[in-house]
Amino acid sequence: MSVNNINSNSGNLNKTQVDNQKLNQQTQNQASSQADKASAQAAAAPRQDSVSLTQSAQQLAQMQKKGTDAPVSQEKVDRLKKAVQSGEYRVNPEVLANKIAKLEAELFGVKS
Repeated sequence: MSVNNINSNSGNLNKTQVDNQKLNQQTQNQASSQADKASAQAAAAPRQDSVSLTQSAQQLAQMQKKGTDAPVSQEKVDRLKKAVQSGEYRVNPEVLANKIAKLEAELFGVKS
């Protein structure tokens, strides 16, 4: 009889060890599954892009907007076209150079 008691105790001990191993394996599988889900969610999340403009680009955009918002005198445009086509239109290089310098100063924030 005492032999049977030893065998039955070791049988219970082996069953407990197997049960503990199964429990540990299930816990590890659940942890691995949760980590996989977190990785998948992070990979699926859209990236946030951003754009920033330099101060010069912002100033240029403002100048372009002013140019498109400015009123146009069609009469003056027609008169200048006719003068250019006939060769009567003359450019004053000094006035042109001053206007270019003024425009660059406004674009790049330089005081002239």
